[in-house]
Amino acid sequence: MKIPALLILTALAAPLLSAAGPAVALFNGHDLSGWVQRGGKAEYSVEAGEIVGRSVANTPNSFLCTEKTYGDFALEFEFKVDPALNSGVQFRSEMFDHETEFTTSEGKILKIAAGRVHGYQLEIDVDPKKDRWWTAGVYDEARRGWLYPGLAGGEAPAFTAQGRILSKADGWNHVRLEAVGKSIKTWLNGEPRAAFADAVTARGFIALQVHSINKDTNHAGAPVRWRNLMLTDLSTNADSPANTITAAEQAEGWRLLWDGATPTGWRSAREENFPTRGWSMREGVLSVDPSGGAESRGGGDIITREPFTEFELKFEFKLSAGANSGVKYFVQPQLAAIDPTGAPVAVGSAIGLEFQILDDALHPDAKLGRDGNRTIASLYDLIPADAAKKPNPIGQWNSGRIVASGRHVEHWLNGALVVAYDRDSAAFREAIAQSKYKNIAGYGLWTGGHILLQDHGDAVSFRNLK
Repeated sequence: MKIPALLILTALAAPLLSAAGPAVALFNGHDLSGWVQRGGKAEYSVEAGEIVGRSVANTPNSFLCTEKTYGDFALEFEFKVDPALNSGVQFRSEMFDHETEFTTSEGKILKIAAGRVHGYQLEIDVDPKKDRWWTAGVYDEARRGWLYPGLAGGEAPAFTAQGRILSKADGWNHVRLEAVGKSIKTWLNGEPRAAFADAVTARGFIALQVHSINKDTNHAGAPVRWRNLMLTDLSTNADSPANTITAAEQAEGWRLLWDGATPTGWRSAREENFPTRGWSMREGVLSVDPSGGAESRGGGDIITREPFTEFELKFEFKLSAGANSGVKYFVQPQLAAIDPTGAPVAVGSAIGLEFQILDDALHPDAKLGRDGNRTIASLYDLIPADAAKKPNPIGQWNSGRIVASGRHVEHWLNGALVVAYDRDSAAFREAIAQSKYKNIAGYGLWTGGHILLQDHGDAVSFRNLK
């Protein structure tokens, strides 16, 4: 489901469903219009509707680059490569006509030569003799080296074992790449490969690499072939009306959680009916009516009638000055509410995991809890959001996103990953032990639950629940 206010979606083993438009071909099937060669002197040509790159000895890595640049997108293509030839597909990549510097997270300064293509690369590696099989891994060309498996996660032996099973050394392989905000995900022949967060480069060209063979004339002329290069723009489509699903979204499985006008699909967290007061629906916006800032004392929280297990939820929200609210997930409406100390109370918010919504500057809750774990976009009272988060000014719409895939959960704010955790980890259990929820048996470990919009007595609005 997806909306500029609230969105929820299908199981996350599947690729992202938030396409802003139809897929477009990067290659016209006839010539190399729209592409430019950079780096080495490998030979690129068009044969039978395929782009073919052939290795040349005594030349550095070669790249056939798109003239256009891309930010948030999904790219699908097929490749077939001589197993002895290493290759890859660059994305969000750059090249400058002057020397530049890159500073790593450890503070190390790397110099990138003028004319050197650099950036993310989806690896192509199907060499049985080398027996590494890292296709659909991600390498940081001319910068940090291996990201996945490597600096950003992934276990090399397991990645090799999976790649050995999935790869077709002598045939066509299908690859999907998604790059949205900090999130980078890859698939090989329909199966997930890499998934991690990194934000060094937000936009750049796409390039087809023929790796250098140095002085190895025995492999000169070795080919790598690409076909069916299709790109879908996944950037936010500001022109789309609120609370609607495009044809592309519908085809991908998105659905609205709120229709923009009625309480269909929603009810009170404590009763079967939708609240008769405390919530308003006007001009496609669902709002909490202010009632003095007390928790669940107005209309009370509302929840989806349907529970969810694995999902992607996207939403837009807008705060008034000093406001407090939240979006909860895996909500268990049968559990008793608790006060700030963890003691049961007759009236309070339903129990679940919470994406905090707060005016950090004016609401006192921002200074409570531990290490900022009650600030906007945090996992409330458990895990603080990244300090580099960038909420929009009060009175403007923010985009939120919650991803729940197996035991892994992510919070996103305005396109940036700000919280990531695993519900079966020791760190998560320790966070619970130090929180107001420590006395709730099995807290946060439920297999599923409802989505909740919180009434905390302050004026907060939502839209685009998907």
